[in-house]
Amino acid sequence: MEIIEELSIQLWDDSCQHQPNYNVAPTQIMPILVHEGQRVVKPMQWGLIPNWVKDPQNVSMFINARSETITEKRSFSNLIDANRCVVIADGYYEWRKVNSKKQPYYISMPDRSILPMAGLWSQWTDNQGITKFTYTVITTATSEQLEFIHPRMPALLKKENLDIWLNCDDNKPIAALQLLKPFKQVLEAYPISGFVNDVHNNSPHCIEKVTEVPGSLFI
Repeated sequence: MEIIEELSIQLWDDSCQHQPNYNVAPTQIMPILVHEGQRVVKPMQWGLIPNWVKDPQNVSMFINARSETITEKRSFSNLIDANRCVVIADGYYEWRKVNSKKQPYYISMPDRSILPMAGLWSQWTDNQGITKFTYTVITTATSEQLEFIHPRMPALLKKENLDIWLNCDDNKPIAALQLLKPFKQVLEAYPISGFVNDVHNNSPHCIEKVTEVPGSLFI
């Protein structure tokens, strides 16, 4: 697999049956990269459930975590030392307010290479001993290039810095947290249709560029 080569993954959990997903939604299971002496991919559910939660039905899942406050929030502060992960993606969606509507954009590397996102993961076990692995995507202030779309963006990692974030044994949190900054590399961002707004739509059509942005003066 190209993902394995691009991210130098050494072990892919056999239970992680990954298929291309063009419209990932919370609660879905996705391949997440962690470090366990080597780079390992495991299946995890998007929407972090802190391990101290007694009943997840009474607590909102954490889809995102703000980089500026993860050291202060109880749900995340105990994960920074040993539960850092990378969310594997080659792009993401963001919505720009255009008059009274929201215009979706697709954002990726110009060459469509992997766009690693910094994340945190948690292991939650219910009363019957059933364990669930969940994760959250860390966000930060957006880059100057993308400010016109939205003020926030995922905390994207350069591939040469992945070990600093992933290898919690050899890299202290203070070094890892320094990586959670607006992404400086140039990204490709273009408008797409509202097809992506329905989570049931999952095909390459989600990322097809549209030629006009309704209600906007600029393309």
